[in-house]
Amino acid sequence: MAPFLPPNVILSGFKERIESLLAQGDKLYVGTATGNLYVYLVHNGESSEGEKRAELLETKKALSRRAIEQLAYVQDINSLAVLSDGSVTLYPLPSFSPPTSLPKTKGALSIAVHTVVEHEDEAQAATQSDGSISAAKNRGGVPVVITYLAVGCKRKVVFYSWKDGEPQDVKETTLPHSPRTVAFMNGDTLCFGYTPSDYVLFSLKSMTTIDITVPAPTSTSAASIGSMGMGMGMGMGMGKGAFSGLSGYMTLGLGTKTKPNALRVDEKSFLVAKDNTGYFIGEDGKLSRPVSIDWPAPPEETAFVKPYVFSVLPPGSVPSSQVTAHDTSAPSFIPSAVVEIRSSITLLPVQTLPLPLIHPPPGAPPTSSNQTVRLLTSSPACKSPLYLVTTPSDRTTANVEGSSIVEFLMKPWAMQIDELVEAESYTEALSLLDSLESALLPDKEQRKNLIRALNAVLLFRTGHFAQALNTFIELNTNPAKVVALYPESVAGRLSVPPEEWVSLFGGPRKVTKSESSSIDDPGSSLEETKPQDAGSSIQRPPSPHGSVKSMLKTGLENIIAGAKKDDDTSSVRSKRKEPPKGPYKLQCTLIASRLIFSCYPTDDFRRSIEELMRYLSDRRPKIGGALDTFHITNTQAHEMPPLSAASIEDLFALPDAPLSALTPEQLVRYAQIVDTALFKSYLIVRPGLLVPLCRSGNWCEVSEVEKELRAREKFTELIYLYNGRKMHGKALDLLRHLSEKEADMRDKLMPSVTYLQRLGPEHIDQIFESARWIFDQDPDIALEIFTSEEVELPRQHVADYLEMLDLDICAHYIEFLIAERNEQSATFHERLAELYLRMTSDARKHGDNEKRKGTYGKLLHFLDTTNYYRPDRLYGLLPSEDFYEAKAILLGRLGRHDNALETYVYRLQDFQKAEEYCKRIYDPSGPTSSIFLTLLRIYLRPTHQPTSPTIDLLHPALKLISRHSPRLDIVETLKLLPPLVTAQDARAFLVEALRAPVFDKKVISGIAKARDEQIARRLMVLQAKRVKVTDSRICPQCHKRIGGSVIAVHAPRGEVTHYQCREAFSRKLKELRH
Repeated sequence: MAPFLPPNVILSGFKERIESLLAQGDKLYVGTATGNLYVYLVHNGESSEGEKRAELLETKKALSRRAIEQLAYVQDINSLAVLSDGSVTLYPLPSFSPPTSLPKTKGALSIAVHTVVEHEDEAQAATQSDGSISAAKNRGGVPVVITYLAVGCKRKVVFYSWKDGEPQDVKETTLPHSPRTVAFMNGDTLCFGYTPSDYVLFSLKSMTTIDITVPAPTSTSAASIGSMGMGMGMGMGMGKGAFSGLSGYMTLGLGTKTKPNALRVDEKSFLVAKDNTGYFIGEDGKLSRPVSIDWPAPPEETAFVKPYVFSVLPPGSVPSSQVTAHDTSAPSFIPSAVVEIRSSITLLPVQTLPLPLIHPPPGAPPTSSNQTVRLLTSSPACKSPLYLVTTPSDRTTANVEGSSIVEFLMKPWAMQIDELVEAESYTEALSLLDSLESALLPDKEQRKNLIRALNAVLLFRTGHFAQALNTFIELNTNPAKVVALYPESVAGRLSVPPEEWVSLFGGPRKVTKSESSSIDDPGSSLEETKPQDAGSSIQRPPSPHGSVKSMLKTGLENIIAGAKKDDDTSSVRSKRKEPPKGPYKLQCTLIASRLIFSCYPTDDFRRSIEELMRYLSDRRPKIGGALDTFHITNTQAHEMPPLSAASIEDLFALPDAPLSALTPEQLVRYAQIVDTALFKSYLIVRPGLLVPLCRSGNWCEVSEVEKELRAREKFTELIYLYNGRKMHGKALDLLRHLSEKEADMRDKLMPSVTYLQRLGPEHIDQIFESARWIFDQDPDIALEIFTSEEVELPRQHVADYLEMLDLDICAHYIEFLIAERNEQSATFHERLAELYLRMTSDARKHGDNEKRKGTYGKLLHFLDTTNYYRPDRLYGLLPSEDFYEAKAILLGRLGRHDNALETYVYRLQDFQKAEEYCKRIYDPSGPTSSIFLTLLRIYLRPTHQPTSPTIDLLHPALKLISRHSPRLDIVETLKLLPPLVTAQDARAFLVEALRAPVFDKKVISGIAKARDEQIARRLMVLQAKRVKVTDSRICPQCHKRIGGSVIAVHAPRGEVTHYQCREAFSRKLKELRH
C-alpha cells in the first residue's frame, strides 16, 4: 500500500542553489545560497500536463548577504525567521520590513519554532514560581497563545517567546556543545542534536539537559554496513558510472557534513537517528518504544509527515527486491539514492522510491538517476504535503537543468485505509485508524469495527481461534457470520468457503487475473498462478536480524502448520511443497490471487471447535437475558418461525449490534443460530454435553441435527430435543420404535409411559393417541400414565377416554382418584357406582359369576362406606329385580329405614345384616332411637309376604329382644309379642326389664353427695388451725429463739422451726414416727 500519491514536480529548472525551504499554508518560501528569497504560491489539485503547480509571487533579492540556511514562521507576530550569516533576523509578513535582528543569536546554527495554547491561570502560576512559562494541561482559565523561538548557537541556546503577540523576556543558557539541530517535543521539552550520534533533551522549565539513553550499538558498525552495501552494489551490477557524478556533486557544495536527524513524532516522543538505527525517545530521555527503525544504511536526511517517516538513503544501500520483483538481470541493490517512506506505527517500509522520482513521458530523453535529494520539508504540524529538492549530481547537468522541487501529497485517509484492507494489512489499518482523530475520518468507529472483524477473520484463518472469537464477542458480531467460518458439519447451510470469508464480513471481494484465468482455463496448473501486485504497493524488503519485521510471522507461515519457514527473500511462486503426512486435513484455497495452503491438523480443528463452544456459551446466556426482557423463553421455541424458514441472506444480514439494540425477531434468530451450532459442536467433540443442553431447553433447529443424531444412534438426546421443541409425536414414535428391541414388558413400555406422564393437559389429545398401543400391551402399566404425580390431567376427559377403552380400567382410575387424590365430587362417585353396576350386569349376562360377585361386592362396599353421591339418583338406576342389598343400602341413605329393613328381612332374609344395619344407625337421642323396635315390628307384624312362605320370623325376633333389650321400649315390646310366647322364651328380656334402674341412680347420687360433704368438713378443720410466734418461742431443732426469722410450720401438730432447720427437724419427726 502506497500512502502517498506519485511525486509531482511543482518547480523545475531552478538555477540557484537552494539552501532552505519553508511551507506555510499555500505558500512555499525558498532560500538560496546567494541570500535571495523566493515566495511561491502552490496551487491545490493535480497539475495539468506541461504546467507547474508553483507560481512565483515575490522575489526578495539579497535579503541576506550570505546563504539563507534555515527559515521558520513565527505565528504570534506573523513574521519570517531567517537564519543567515550566523544570526537570526525577523521579517514581518507580507512586507518583509522593517527587519528585526536578534543580537543574542550571533553564531546561530539552527532554529526551531513551536506554538502552544496555554491558559491564563496556569501560565501565571508557572511564571510566578520559576519565571518560565510551561505548557498548560488543564482547561480552565482564558486561553493564551504562546510562541517559542529556540535558536541553537555556539555552545548555547537562546529562547525568544511571545504571549498573544507580546514579547517576553529572552532566556539563554550555555551548553557543552553546539546544537546543530533543534526540535520541539512540546512546550517544555526540546531535543538538541550535537552530532549525528550525540543527542540530548532540554527542559525549558528547568533550563537543564537530560542525557538520552539508547542501547549499545551492534558489533557491525553503520559505516561497515554502508560500505558493504556500496561494495555489493558496485560489484553486482551497479556499473562503472554508478558514482561518476560524485565529483560534480562535491564541487556543487551539496556534500556538506550530515546534520543530526531529530524528528518530533508526537507530544511525548522524538525520533533520533544514530547510525542506521532510529530510536523513539520519551520525555525522560529513555526509549519510549522497545522497537526501533533499522535502516539499511544511515539516512542522509529525514522528515516526518504524520504518521510516516521519510528518509533519504544513499546509493547501493537498498535491495532491488524492495522495489521490484526478483529479476536475475537486475543488480541486487539499487544504484541510486532512494527516498524510503516508513510507517511510524509498524516501522515497516510502505513506499520506496528510487531516483529519479519523476520519469519522463514516452519519447522524451531519459532522466539521469544520479541525483541528490535534500531539504526534506514537511508542512506545519507535520502534515502533508512534503517538499524536497532534487539536483543532478553531475555539475554540467546541474548547470543546464537546475534543481527541482518535488511535492509529496498524501492520499486521503479513507483511501489509505481501504488500500490496507484490500491488501489484508488489517493490523496496520487499525494502527493507522487509532492514530487519527475522529474529525479527520467521520466514520472512524464504523471502519474500525469492520477492520477488527476482518482482522479476526485473518486470525481465525491462521489458527488463532481464541483471539479471533474474543474479537467477535467484543464487536457483537452476528453469530451467523462466525458460525459460517466452520465446515458444514458445524455450520450446516451457513458454511461459507474460505475465499468468501472476507466479503462475508464486509471486506472487498477481489477477483484477480489469476483467478479469472484459472476459471476460464480449468486445465491450467496451480503452479502457474502468479501473485498479482495490489494497486501501486511495493513489495517490502527483507529486514535485518532483530528487526520488527523479523519478529512478525507472515500470513503463509502462520497458515502452514509445521511447515518449514522460507527465507524472507524467497518467492511465493517457488516450487509447491507437499503437505505434511499424517492425520491432516488439506484445504487449498486461492485467496486474493495468492495460492495459500491451509493444512490444519486434527488437533487444530478440535481446538477451533472448543473455542467456538466457548464463544457460543458466552453468547447463549446473554441472548437469553435479552429475550427475557421481552418475556420470551426457550419454552416458546416451538411457537417461533423455524430457522430453516429464513434464507441464508437474511441470516447474514442480521445486524452486528449489542443485544439490547436488537428486535425480538432478531434475538430469536440469534438464539436459534447459537444453539444449533452449539448442539453440532457438542455432537462432534463433547457428546456427553448434549443431554444437559437438551434438558435445559434450547432454540436448536431440529431439522439440521436429527438425521445426524439418528445416524449416531443418539436416541436419548434426540428424544430430549424433540421434547424441548414440543415435537412429542416424533419423540413418542421413536420410543415406540425403540421398544421393539426390548423383551421385558416393563422395559419395553416404561420409557413411553414416563414420557407421557410428563406431558401437560395441553397435550391431552397426543397422550390419548399415544397411550392406546400401550393399553393394548399391558393395561396396568398403561394406567400409570394417568396415575402419575408428574402432571395433573383433566380427570373428566381421562375418565371418558378410559371408559371408552375398558370399564374395568376406568373403574381402577376413579378408585385411584378417590383413594389417593381424595376426590370428593359426586360426579366421580356416582360414575364409579354406575361402572360397578354396569360391570355387574355385564358379568351376569356373560355368566361370569366370580367377576359378578367381586364387582357387586365392590358396589355394596362403595355404597355403604362413602357419602359423596346422591342416593336417589343411584336408586333410580337400579333394576326392579335383583340388587336388593344395594337397594337396602340406598333406602337407608334416603332415610327410609323401615323399607331398608323390610328388604333385608323379606327379600334377602338376611337377619344378621338387618341387625347390623340397626346397630350402625342406632342413635338413642336421635330419630333412629326406635330402629330396633321397627325391626321387631317387621319380624312380628309383617307387611309383605316373605319370598319364602316357610320362613319363621319369631325366632329372630326373640333373639333380637334378648340381645338388645336395653334399646327396646319395654311396654311396646310386650305389646308386640304374640300371646303364645312363653315367659321362658322371653326370660332374658323380662329379667332386664324388671331391674330398677331408678334405685341405682339414687344410690350413686347419695354416695357422691356424702363424699363431697366429708371433704368440705376436713377442709374447714385444716383451715381453722393456726400457730402463734412470740418473742419467747424457741426453735425445737436448734433451741434458739425464733424472733423475726423466716419460719417453717410442720404438720400435723404445727411445730415451728427456723426455715433453715426445717429439713433436719423433718427427718427427726420421721424417725420418731417410725
